[in-house]
Amino acid sequence: MIDATHDPRRESFVESANHDPDFPIQNLPLGIFSPPGEAPRGGVAIGDEIFDLKAAAEANLFSGLAADAARAASGALLNPLFAKEARVRQALRAQVSDLLSHDGLRRARVESVRARVLHKADDCVLHLPARIGDYTDFYAGIHHATNTGRMMRPDSPLLPNYRYVPVGYHGRVSSIGIGGTVRRPSGQRKPAAEIVPAFGPCRSLDYELELGAWIGPGNALGEPISIAQAGSHIVGLCLLNDWSARDIQAWEYQPLGPFLAKSFATTISPWVVTSEALAPFRIAQAPRPESHPRPLDYLLDAHDQAAGAFDIELDVSLLTPGLREKGASAHQLGRSNARHLYWTLAQLVAHHASAGCNMQPGDLIGSGTISAPTPDGLGSLLELSKGGREPIILPSGETRRFLEDGDEVIMRAHCRREGFVTIGFGECRGRVVPAL
Repeated sequence: MIDATHDPRRESFVESANHDPDFPIQNLPLGIFSPPGEAPRGGVAIGDEIFDLKAAAEANLFSGLAADAARAASGALLNPLFAKEARVRQALRAQVSDLLSHDGLRRARVESVRARVLHKADDCVLHLPARIGDYTDFYAGIHHATNTGRMMRPDSPLLPNYRYVPVGYHGRVSSIGIGGTVRRPSGQRKPAAEIVPAFGPCRSLDYELELGAWIGPGNALGEPISIAQAGSHIVGLCLLNDWSARDIQAWEYQPLGPFLAKSFATTISPWVVTSEALAPFRIAQAPRPESHPRPLDYLLDAHDQAAGAFDIELDVSLLTPGLREKGASAHQLGRSNARHLYWTLAQLVAHHASAGCNMQPGDLIGSGTISAPTPDGLGSLLELSKGGREPIILPSGETRRFLEDGDEVIMRAHCRREGFVTIGFGECRGRVVPAL
């Protein structure tokens, strides 16, 4: 699927795109935005500007399948576009790339209506890309699962099913947002030293460094998605922070798993980096240790094992009140990579639908916390502070076991490969405000 849209020699007449670490012309992520005083509609990030798909469609800049795709993306939600076959999205990508290219055959047509179809991103408001029907968070980061499991079961951190089943749970959709503030939740807490629980603000608020996968064409109720086809049901990816109230979770999660400890907020990045844009950064799934079982047949596909993982660098930083006061930049807490996921995203989709669950355009899947096997690549404060026992010392002199009010968590991701242009995901950002 690598084609002319990935050509590293291609540049855009939108000059900022040629120096942008996130949104060069080789990326072209999809999102929903509002120009000043106007209604939300679909757009494509290009450097520090946004290409307006609705205005471009009205100006007859597209033809064929791309025109169909642009019309589907002209409303306030991308669900109609997500429902289209991959070839429709691919046609849109090809024509947008040509329209925005410095040497594109269609460039003159764009420049004649530039004021209508290109908007400064800083002047616009970004929105959730789609109506999320369902949200499922998996637990596919084996290093995170091992680190947290070891805190409770030092001799056997992974439960027996982990190596066979892509473990996940259904999450809350209404509290998913694209940034801003996150209210510290309140709930029942019961430290081991106390006899009865008490209700109050969370004392152990945490982040989780994850990827989100947007579902495109779905499946009918009762009809599974084969592992060979599962990857084609993923439109693209975003960053995802599944905020976690660790003390509330520790009391409530048995026997059914997380509930209020997770439902208060999930933050995602607003741009959907498409599967097509990610084609050059696909890699083989990391081989399993010899002692681990082979995945069951419904989760095993040769092509998915050869090219179903992604080389995506992930990092998370913290900006505290103390750092802000000193005029300091955010302090990087960890750097990981999507290659450390134990299951491919296609395996998550295939497992999700294996019992007949009908997945729908705009559904969102979380990968689970992606930690690296090294101490500098941990994806949560729970791991970094070893359950709160070892505080982290920041350059401002502040210490953190878990998040405090005023702390801002910033996640970023980039794809790099020799011979290709680096692309990024933008930011996934949220600041903690006090509990009511």
